[in-house]
Amino acid sequence: MATEYILEMENITKRFPGVVALDNVQLKVRKGTVHALMGENGAGKSTLMKTIIGINQPDEGTIKFKGEKVEIPDTNAALSLGISMIHQELNPIPHMTVAENIFLGREPVIGKSGFVDKKQMVRDAEKLFDRLGIAINPRVKMKELSIANTQIVEIAKAISYNSDLIIMDEPTSAITEKEVANLFKIIRDLKKHEVSIIYITHKMDEVYKICDDITVFRDGQYIGSDTAENLGKEEMIKMMVGRELNQVFHKEEAEIGDVLLSVKNLTRKGEFENVSFELRRGEILGFAGLMGAGRTEVIECLFGVTKADTGEVYVQGKKVEIKSPEDAIKHKMALLTEDRKLTGCFLVLSVKDNMIMANIDKFTNGLFLNKKKIKNVCLEEKDKLKIKTPHINQLIRNLSGGNQQKVLISRWLLTDPEVLILDEPTRGIDVGAKAEIHKLMSKLAQQGKAVIMISSELPEVLGMSDRVVVMHEGKVTGEFERQDVSQEMIMKFATGTHKDH
Repeated sequence: MATEYILEMENITKRFPGVVALDNVQLKVRKGTVHALMGENGAGKSTLMKTIIGINQPDEGTIKFKGEKVEIPDTNAALSLGISMIHQELNPIPHMTVAENIFLGREPVIGKSGFVDKKQMVRDAEKLFDRLGIAINPRVKMKELSIANTQIVEIAKAISYNSDLIIMDEPTSAITEKEVANLFKIIRDLKKHEVSIIYITHKMDEVYKICDDITVFRDGQYIGSDTAENLGKEEMIKMMVGRELNQVFHKEEAEIGDVLLSVKNLTRKGEFENVSFELRRGEILGFAGLMGAGRTEVIECLFGVTKADTGEVYVQGKKVEIKSPEDAIKHKMALLTEDRKLTGCFLVLSVKDNMIMANIDKFTNGLFLNKKKIKNVCLEEKDKLKIKTPHINQLIRNLSGGNQQKVLISRWLLTDPEVLILDEPTRGIDVGAKAEIHKLMSKLAQQGKAVIMISSELPEVLGMSDRVVVMHEGKVTGEFERQDVSQEMIMKFATGTHKDH
């Protein structure tokens, strides 16, 4: 029997250690339509897409494609069915040409020789680019392209498979308005050829420009679907954030003191512009926004990881130049990075070594390490932060996510900072560890430290912050006192829809 749906996903559940990423969700995509999959960061959208493309295997549930029940063990199986994806994280091979990247693994060959026909490959790429209205030379190496052009090549590559279903995960995150207009033209053309598209974006206006249907996920659960015509922006935002603040946040009152850090008109071209804010002693300042809003970029710049083009930073009223993380540490700042595995933990080292890493000078007598002092300090930190580990010589990679996070916090506390910047401090850790980190943040504020917390979880932002700064596309769109703000309001300022009123 013919079906109007190209894709039907029913009762899909996916568990990772300690977390249910998808809880009995569904998605039905009609043939020849653009279907928006909406939800906050962490709603489960990308996990579901990875299930369609064969990167994840569902623990439960069924997938039907073109009316037939299918299993998708890997990405090759997905491609052979007619499913391709534009990934949010771009992974080009920098030393290969644009054409080689597009046709990787399916290069045209000369006769039966097995040799790659490079001229034919370039011709095929040129033909594809002509059809899509893209002005990029297929002979240049990927490393020579801007991020925007890399994104465009990724889009062209997904289309080159002539798939029946194309998943577009944040396809416009790095491209200009003119290129977005061209992408929408391409999408309309694909629709005419009965191609279906799943479209993930944080930009609300795009949804209503290009999408036919909308499905909303929240916290790994299916909330509802409707046509774009029927589902207004207000209603969609409510569906995306509609949970109650029923989690208990361990926020205790702290005395708010003088301004400790002042940032004025900080700008880094292409990432954020004219960002200004103040941070006081005893305060937890929350930074809210969606992916690509520029929050992490501002913080990295503040900490000396990258360099601002313009703007001023004052610590305790004095103008400072922070050219490196060492400068930031000297000015009593600490940064817990967003990705603890990539930029936080030294996975091959012990808990003890990870703790003392940022402050090794404190533990040296001339040329030698004072092992007794290290042991005592680390054991004290372990008890203070309730770090669960059999001993401090245990490799940090053997600890749970929450305990790794606590080790990293203790690393920075040993530098005796005044300003603690915590980027997604509770991402990917269990509820108990979250509560302990929240308690610790409150305690530090009570001691007169100042905390900046970036979080993509709105309940956490509202539950823990004294004030909230909201960013959208590299700009500060709003700043609110704790008592004056709601989830819906943050979402409006984080998606730029506050201008609609």
